[in-house]
Amino acid sequence: MCGIVGLYLKNPSLRPELGALFAPMLTEMSDRGPDSAGIAVYRDAEAAEPKVVVFHPDEAFDWDTVASGLAARVGDAVSIEPVANHAIVSGGASALALRDAIFEAYPDVRVMSVGTALEIYKDVGLPKDVLARFQVGGMGGSHAVGHTRMATESAVSTEGAHPFNTGDDLCLVHNGSLSNHNGLREWLSTHKGIRFQTENDSEVAAAYLTWRLSEGASLSEALEAALVDLDGFYTFAVGTKDGFAVLRDPVACKPAVMAETDDWVAMASEFRALAGLPGIEGATVWEPKPATVYTWGRA
Repeated sequence: MCGIVGLYLKNPSLRPELGALFAPMLTEMSDRGPDSAGIAVYRDAEAAEPKVVVFHPDEAFDWDTVASGLAARVGDAVSIEPVANHAIVSGGASALALRDAIFEAYPDVRVMSVGTALEIYKDVGLPKDVLARFQVGGMGGSHAVGHTRMATESAVSTEGAHPFNTGDDLCLVHNGSLSNHNGLREWLSTHKGIRFQTENDSEVAAAYLTWRLSEGASLSEALEAALVDLDGFYTFAVGTKDGFAVLRDPVACKPAVMAETDDWVAMASEFRALAGLPGIEGATVWEPKPATVYTWGRA
């Protein structure tokens, strides 16, 4: 079943409160996805330092050794900040180069996200416990998307939880199921060199958008193309460094509701996730139309 939520803060003065506003939204979706949860939070969009968020199941894992090993590989200083069983790895010339060095040297470390603004944290357990584990309520930023998972097509695992990231500062959460993801995964891997870490169809959707963006498409154009190339039923919430987007498939059988004020725009699988937002009483509330791209952002 799964639950998805997204929040984009149009008013910069609210950005220190992003986590405090977002955490209750995700918690409200617990009964739609009680086995795992995740959040993608966008920090300072002007930040220049590349960073990769990684995961290892052992909270006593020796991250210091990883930092020194990566520094030797990328030829630059690398710092690591542990966050529960995740860590923020920063340094080097680009986040993608840092990610590739991690893939090559530390295959038991899983990459959660790459970019300069994006950080993804996800794990198994009830959403409220995952949120507390990573202290999401205290996070600031411009926007966030999140997911509560009820696994139906793959094992319950940290790697299989949403959100998924496959390129610089792009993430996706998904409620639904794709029917052509296996063929698309093979094509993206063979012809576009995209590396996959799970069997989840949502990771394929994220990779598809990464490829389209790398070809010069805007986020809106990439999502319009997805309506042609992705077969199945879905509601997507997508984040990029510059904004936030929502798309439902042409049938739109998966629930979604949106609300907007002068200060923010939000979406969720159910209205109760939006009910606690400030100013919701005066918000414009609507159900997003099928096969229609909705976007907000700085660009």
